[in-house]
Amino acid sequence: FFPFLSTKYLFMLFSFPSPMFLGIGQMAATILILYVSKLNKIVHFPDFDKSIPVKLFPLPLIYVGNHLSGLSSTSKLSLPMFTVLRKFTIPLTLLLEIIILGKRYPLNIIVSVFAIILGAFIAAGSDLSFNLEGYIFVLLNDIFTAANGVYTKQKIDPKELGKYGVLFYNACFMVIPTVIISFSTGDFQQATHFQHWTNFFFVFQFILSCLLGFLLMYSTVLCSHYNSALTTTVVGAIKNISIAYIGMLIGGDYIFSMLNFVGLNICMAGGLRYSFFSLRGNSKPAQPGDEE
Repeated sequence: FFPFLSTKYLFMLFSFPSPMFLGIGQMAATILILYVSKLNKIVHFPDFDKSIPVKLFPLPLIYVGNHLSGLSSTSKLSLPMFTVLRKFTIPLTLLLEIIILGKRYPLNIIVSVFAIILGAFIAAGSDLSFNLEGYIFVLLNDIFTAANGVYTKQKIDPKELGKYGVLFYNACFMVIPTVIISFSTGDFQQATHFQHWTNFFFVFQFILSCLLGFLLMYSTVLCSHYNSALTTTVVGAIKNISIAYIGMLIGGDYIFSMLNFVGLNICMAGGLRYSFFSLRGNSKPAQPGDEE
């Protein structure tokens, strides 16, 4: 919640025009924090060698596709329709886990997943606007997001790179291409000419957003490490639904609609049902040697 709040505060209060530049800052913070932690033997991950790019592939490419398709889709669709189509990340993640990781899910889990999808469609039923380009971009974003979660789960195996190695090397390989893309789109120039760089409070908020961005990425990887890519995706969906509930009480910009309200409740019921069956399935004793 706090990383999203900090980023929203940065863009809304200061009208910061460069989301990609903030992404560069978050990657730089990830590299710095993990490198210093490795030097001080706080965390451990493999030293760089020629096998690292092979072990990490295709995560960097998926990250670029995810980032670009996400930026392209948000500006072309209404918020309700965007929210509905983003929910397709959940069944895509389930499908990719079955194909790539060979996992099998019981019927209760599958029903819970499709309850979330159904609720999202009902919630946005009053805003079924059509934009073919927007649909293509957001569905591509769903595919990249699902693939990112599943491949991250695969790569964080201790026999591969581990969770810290995935975070560190993915940021290392992607920071330069992201800077190049930022230059080519004019995002970097907008950021460097921004008027508030002499404002202490803005600089503090920017650095805080970078640090919290690292915390968000680490938390996501940690959730996938101890649970599954599907659980991480469902948790993200529940977070969005929870924010919608909070928005009903705080902020004053929620417009009540019975269709929307019923859909949100179905989404939340599906998410809670998924959580119940997942926790019941994971309530076995921890394996010996799991120290963290």
